[in-house]
Amino acid sequence: MKFGLFGGARARGGPAGDSDGYHEFIRYIVAAEELGFSSVFLVEHHFTGFGQVSASLNLLSYLAARTEKIRLGTAVVVLPWHNPVLVAEEAATLDLLSNGRLDFGVGKGYRPYEFSGFCIPQEESTARFDEAIDVIRQAWTSKGRFSYEGKWCRYDNIVVEPAPIQQPHPPFWMGAGSPDSIRRAAREGYNLLLDQIAPIDTIIERVKIFREECQAVGRRYDPMMVGVTRGLQIVHNEEERKRAIVTRREVLKNIGDLARGPGAERYHHIKDDPDAFELDDAPLLGTPEEIIARLKRLEAGGVENVLFAAPGASVAGLRTFADEIMPAFDQRPLNLAQV
Repeated sequence: MKFGLFGGARARGGPAGDSDGYHEFIRYIVAAEELGFSSVFLVEHHFTGFGQVSASLNLLSYLAARTEKIRLGTAVVVLPWHNPVLVAEEAATLDLLSNGRLDFGVGKGYRPYEFSGFCIPQEESTARFDEAIDVIRQAWTSKGRFSYEGKWCRYDNIVVEPAPIQQPHPPFWMGAGSPDSIRRAAREGYNLLLDQIAPIDTIIERVKIFREECQAVGRRYDPMMVGVTRGLQIVHNEEERKRAIVTRREVLKNIGDLARGPGAERYHHIKDDPDAFELDDAPLLGTPEEIIARLKRLEAGGVENVLFAAPGASVAGLRTFADEIMPAFDQRPLNLAQV
């Protein structure tokens, strides 16, 4: 089993704040690599007012210079908002600078205010995504120059450089939740990112669907092709547990209205009625022994790549996990599928 991180930095004080939050996050990732964590996946968000990461490829490029082994992932680059050729060039540059450590997660976006901020109709997101990923695939696999004419993108006799180190290209990752979208990810050559809200049994079923669809289309399957995000809150006594549950409720209040997929409707009204939420088995919230037991359930269901979204993340928390939880699991080498 491998363990990674999910989320991103935040500038203190919102968009006009200082840089301390970003520099603390960088120190956090450097420490994570030293403690044996295998990957970090950064989100991309815009116009939040919270100082969240908006330029994930930029931040990952800096992390590439500060680290040597940890894999550097995007979760995700929202393609409808970007020029796909520029994204291909920037991502390939990151892969080059990191010596082939990029995991390229892509998505079509889902927050209405981000689409309205970019003046892009959200109903165009799927078609724009499909066109952008087609351009990026051609950019990374064409032998020499190529031209492209789509609905939104036109390029004439271009060559995209530099080429990425990972061939034919860095692994593509896609977030998915419904059976149809999971099967699509398997058929179209994506690795799979699963959310932090779904209960363990649902996660295990989604992994099964992905694995079976890979087998059905003749694609080699490796458990490391699936990254399962989980909230992580380690406690050592009941007082800490009570505080952790309050924090977990706050996290779900913030993301509840954005939850998607089967069972997500249960979270949509948490902010209106917090007492309606009964803590389930999705988060890794508990003592080290309890967290090990929950991880063992995931492992028995075929999960071998867990990404932690840790509220109040700290180097001390990473060290506790590395010392008290990580030794219970085999740390086999990464073997990501190159598709």
